[in-house]
Amino acid sequence: MTVYDLPLRIESTLNKREHWGKRAQRTKLHRFASIAVQPHPLPCVVRLIRIAPRKLDDDNNTAGFKALRDGIAKRLGVDDADPRVRWEYDQERGRAKEYAVRIEIRGGA
Repeated sequence: MTVYDLPLRIESTLNKREHWGKRAQRTKLHRFASIAVQPHPLPCVVRLIRIAPRKLDDDNNTAGFKALRDGIAKRLGVDDADPRVRWEYDQERGRAKEYAVRIEIRGGA
């Protein structure tokens, strides 16, 4: 299994009211952060783990990872809907003001 820890803050974006420029900047940052992920043989399972002081509900957690997921899929050379890649989402509680993302990639789907 390959593990990457990135200093990203995954936020609830579904109900967030913000300027389009701020959202675009966050999307660009998340896609750029995916450059840390090295290509991996397919099929594989990609587990995206949000580390934060508070948990989000499942749909907001998944939506918050959209740009990072797109970037990782691009690094793997596939579309994020490709059936050879299975996406899993999870959350872990971090200390106060500690935000991060852990990406785990393992073989098999």
